[in-house]
Amino acid sequence: MTTELRRLRNYINGEFKDAADGRTIDVVNPATGEVYATSPLSGQADVDAAMEAAAAAFPAWRDTTPAERQKVLLKIADAFEERAEELIAAECENTGKPTELMRTEEIPPAVDQIRFFAGAARLLEGRSAGEYMEGLTSIVRREPVGVCAQVAPWNYPLMMAVWKFAPALAAGNTVVLKPSDTTPASTVLIAEIIGAIVPKGVFNVLCGDRTTGSAMVEHPVPAMASITGSVRAGIQVAASAAKDVKRVHLELGGKAPVVVFEDTDIAKAVEDISTAGFFNAGQDCTAATRVLVHQDIHDEFVAQLAKAASETKTGASDDADVLYGPLNNENQLKQVTGFIDRLPAHAKVEAGGHRVGDKGYFYAPTVVSGLKQDDEIVQNEVFGPVITVQSFTDEAQALQYANGVEYALASSVWTKDHARAMRMSKALDFGCVWINTHIPLVAEMPHGGFKKSGYGKDLSAYGFEDYTRVKHVMTSLG
Repeated sequence: MTTELRRLRNYINGEFKDAADGRTIDVVNPATGEVYATSPLSGQADVDAAMEAAAAAFPAWRDTTPAERQKVLLKIADAFEERAEELIAAECENTGKPTELMRTEEIPPAVDQIRFFAGAARLLEGRSAGEYMEGLTSIVRREPVGVCAQVAPWNYPLMMAVWKFAPALAAGNTVVLKPSDTTPASTVLIAEIIGAIVPKGVFNVLCGDRTTGSAMVEHPVPAMASITGSVRAGIQVAASAAKDVKRVHLELGGKAPVVVFEDTDIAKAVEDISTAGFFNAGQDCTAATRVLVHQDIHDEFVAQLAKAASETKTGASDDADVLYGPLNNENQLKQVTGFIDRLPAHAKVEAGGHRVGDKGYFYAPTVVSGLKQDDEIVQNEVFGPVITVQSFTDEAQALQYANGVEYALASSVWTKDHARAMRMSKALDFGCVWINTHIPLVAEMPHGGFKKSGYGKDLSAYGFEDYTRVKHVMTSLG
């Protein structure tokens, strides 16, 4: 007896559709390693159709008032709450995330973020009108940029979809959104929810692989391309968008330093850092996975962190005791395993370092010590439940190690010395610096990095403004 696979479909111009040529991709549940659905492998014809729909819908959506867009986004937020259990089920099948953590840690922030951007729609601010030349009055208009091509990642499919569509729609843009080929289920459900609220063509979803995303970015219609993904993917998008001078919004990789000074409460720091490092299986660009510890407390810190790792549990979505589920896909499991297999001789695996179980893509909470600054696992993003630990002697060396990577998204400092915390927060070359905490985000504050972590901001008024353009209007008083 065979179980019929679920059939996911694109959402274009208010209708659910298969790929024009009928091609599909198998969708795998990472907790079991088994195929549970198929999704369209969208080609050029599908991209053309979605872009045409978004372009046709743009003038009317652009001309709605901020108050009207606010009402629409508030309805979307309410609908997310009403259908929360469906969204949770889809996301957990997408990713294997723990059900209860989805219910408490992801759905409420996602709803709150939609409501934040509903409010932001009515707070577009600019410089006041004035006469900067005799007999002439100048005003500044903020306008939507147009059609936005958006590509979301597989680590937070639902949350990242919200970070993309909410500011874009609030600003008056229309959207073509592509989820990762491994996690399309929750985004297709989002299309059903939003499609019942917005005019057709305003919000479209295309499923597919990298070629689909490339075709979206290369298409002449979008005025802006937004991607959350790897550095490699971001470079490709930026290069492609440059051909017709599209705007680009990039949130790429991270390698967050977690700088722990000798005056830190070790037990409290270990508790918070281990959670921030292993949450979501470490599949987070801001994860607390690169720890730098003062030499005076290094050994004690490592011992306590290894103990915390050994007590951290991974497992199935319905297990209330687990902190995280599986890695997202087989390739990611191979990547994480490869980093551990290639560790240099001077490195020591203090905890974990192995796969868990014989089905799905689960990996044990892992701590590695004895590392040097130029080691591969220190310099490159693992994107798994692996925390590395290095020792430093003083503040200057801590900063040298912390800033000595190509990524610059997030960081944290752990100390009771306020002046030192302020010095470190000034000198750390990262888009976010947490002090005595790591990983909290709020809708009102910007999220985004420097260097190879990309540019542009998610969340906050800054993230909203990224989806607008500025126009100067000057009129004669004569």
